[in-house]
Amino acid sequence: MNKTHKFGTLSLIAAASLLSACSTFQSQPAAPEPALAVVSSVTEAPPVVTAKMAAARQQLSQMVALQDRLYRIAGPLLINNADLCRTQARNLLGFTAKNKYSYTGEFVDAAQAVLNYGDRLEVASVLSGSGAARAGLRKGDALVAANGKVLPIGANAETLAAGILGPLASSSQSLDLTVARGGSNQQLKVPVTRACAFKIDIGNSDNINAYSDGQRVMITRGMVNFAQSDEAIAYVLAKDIAHNVLGHAAITKQAYTVGSIIDNLVGVRPDLSMLIGTAGVKPMPQDLDGAADYLSLYMVARAGYSIEGARAFWQRLANQYPATVLNGYTANHPAVSHRLMVIDKTVAEIRSKQAAKRPLVP
Repeated sequence: MNKTHKFGTLSLIAAASLLSACSTFQSQPAAPEPALAVVSSVTEAPPVVTAKMAAARQQLSQMVALQDRLYRIAGPLLINNADLCRTQARNLLGFTAKNKYSYTGEFVDAAQAVLNYGDRLEVASVLSGSGAARAGLRKGDALVAANGKVLPIGANAETLAAGILGPLASSSQSLDLTVARGGSNQQLKVPVTRACAFKIDIGNSDNINAYSDGQRVMITRGMVNFAQSDEAIAYVLAKDIAHNVLGHAAITKQAYTVGSIIDNLVGVRPDLSMLIGTAGVKPMPQDLDGAADYLSLYMVARAGYSIEGARAFWQRLANQYPATVLNGYTANHPAVSHRLMVIDKTVAEIRSKQAAKRPLVP
């Protein structure tokens, strides 16, 4: 499950529910003269929203929107390429969950005010194309029970729920889920989803980059804003999914370094001083980068995205943010000419297989 203090790593086994706050009413005592008796109601003033709280609400709203977009784009990449993810494919439930305890400080207020989160876990995102989506699970559904087991609420709900949901997903083909929706409980049979079991994170920074540590993929807010289109974002996500599948973080001995960067940048208040200089990240060797480009383009095509714009996107990124821009994507992946050559050959190879209606298997 997701750790606390994050905007929300996009793990695929989770869920949550909402509690709404009510105003409190008080009555004034009656005046001593019966003929002049007046009873008035006084509503407690709502809590003062400080500038810091308002900023947190706006920031959380923006980051959740980015998370939702990444999750939607990532769905086909993770599900349609399960067979290419080899040992990293798992049976997953296909949804994420949060409650107010997923955040700290003024972000607790923001989670309540913006997302209506309370003590109970609430479905935060449903993976497009997953069994959860087909079963009709919705964002905002409150998770009550799974296979008859009551799901926890409160500060440790995510961790405790993971201990219940994880084994159920791995040992069965479907899950009997009880959710609260619209004031009543509903029963859903949620099929498990075979998918690449990588968490998809949004990075809370404006540098134009993406990271993978073998288990997770993180794309920064800056990269999302640069990429703009869903297909361009899919190119970036697929590239780092491919790095994970091919074990490149372990081969280059960078899993710990990159993992530390991901841990930092998914925080609500990352320490951006960690990005000074190279942040300890070594350039990816061109043969490994080319291998990831090759696999990633197959993943993009199998997910239903167009591969036609891949070369132009990566060329534009290298032109605008060359290797001299530290902590930019090209600085970590400098073999641009080699990568573009691989991309050209791979696009031609995939087109040929598509024209011949051959399986898209690298």
